[in-house]
Amino acid sequence: MKLVILGGGESGTGAAILGKQKGWEVFLSDKSSLKEVYKKELDAKGIRWEEGQHTESEILSADCIIKSPGIPHKVPIVQQAKAKGIEIISEIEFASRYTDAKIIAITGSNGKTTTTTLVYHLLKEAGLSVAVGGNIGYSFARLVAQEPKEYYVLEISSFQLDDITSFHPHIALLLNITPDHLDRYNYEFQNYIDAKMRITEFQQAADFLIYDADDPVTAQEIGKGQVKAQLLPFSLEKTFERGAWSLDEKNMYVNVNQNIFEMSTKDLTIKGKHNLKNAMGATMVAKLLNVRNENIRNSLMTFQGVPHRLEFVREVEGVRYINDSKATNVNSVYYALDSMEEGLVWIVGGQDKGNDYTPLIPYVSKKVKAIVCLGLDNQKIIQTFQSIVPTIIETHSMEDAVQVGRGLSQEGDTVLLSPACASFDLFQSYEDRGNQFKHYVNML
Repeated sequence: MKLVILGGGESGTGAAILGKQKGWEVFLSDKSSLKEVYKKELDAKGIRWEEGQHTESEILSADCIIKSPGIPHKVPIVQQAKAKGIEIISEIEFASRYTDAKIIAITGSNGKTTTTTLVYHLLKEAGLSVAVGGNIGYSFARLVAQEPKEYYVLEISSFQLDDITSFHPHIALLLNITPDHLDRYNYEFQNYIDAKMRITEFQQAADFLIYDADDPVTAQEIGKGQVKAQLLPFSLEKTFERGAWSLDEKNMYVNVNQNIFEMSTKDLTIKGKHNLKNAMGATMVAKLLNVRNENIRNSLMTFQGVPHRLEFVREVEGVRYINDSKATNVNSVYYALDSMEEGLVWIVGGQDKGNDYTPLIPYVSKKVKAIVCLGLDNQKIIQTFQSIVPTIIETHSMEDAVQVGRGLSQEGDTVLLSPACASFDLFQSYEDRGNQFKHYVNML
């Protein structure tokens, strides 16, 4: 049986390793170039590969194709394979067929990485046999092949969910659904919503779906009555018999199995309403897996957060510098602005993904004193905010952006990098963008 993998990043390489281990004849093909580290791994395992092209005869002779999440369905080779009736699946679907471990899968437009990392922290600190991966760190397939555990905590993107046929987490966390990646979904928000909802599509009555009851899109989808899993909501607006809530945002309450967990929010290391919700979702996972309240409390008080997500860099002359480079969409920035005080110098911009900035206007008018644009095309940002923010300055390098931010700020202010855009116009990745920000802030 021949397994062809399209795309040779972490996801594709992990799938190739697992496929080889399970007895498939494996061929990996990448239209661009492979990283040296992956070439060496594939060679060491005796896996055939090509780069810079897709050889049709090799690919179309497959019994099964694993498509990288980054490759759109409209690519000709994918369309040809589909026309031939070849099974096309995602790496997470493939990996899930080779493990009996319990899967905890986390998706949402925002907060995925923080919540995934927090769930892993809670379970690991409690002594469970657990690994973390998926859309962060190692691919699920690599974990199944090389790190067998009883539990896998996976960050899952909509692109990964597009090509599942039976993938069903025991516990799914759906954090929120707001417009993102619409260029991949024919600019139809419902197509993106449907992709996110697939996280629960194959769940059964013994499984659990944890979700944000305050998120109107999620609530509407769940109201359609098609979810088979047990529902566990969390909210800052209402209480539940089973679920999590925090009406005053001073204490959070979690009731999953008649044993209420209560904690003061001031003891949480991660701040802001969105992080309170992330903590409620993660705590429900821990409660479902019978982690003791004392362990949960200690872990929530020691969690360090995620790089590039509202990461405090340093204070210079009374000005705080915050790296939120992972905020690649408007909703992420909405959460960031929500958790900040007034006196903000906001560094924003990059490769626009069809953004509508208008939901940010109430926060920007109240909290932002100056905007520093950091992108090749800043027109939409300028048009949206020029009547609200008196000072808007364009820059085209991180060094300039940091220097301008310093010049516009005074003691008590915060310089916030929260771009609302992809990074690829000026940077290699959001990590590169965040690391450059930290580098130039540390040079001040």
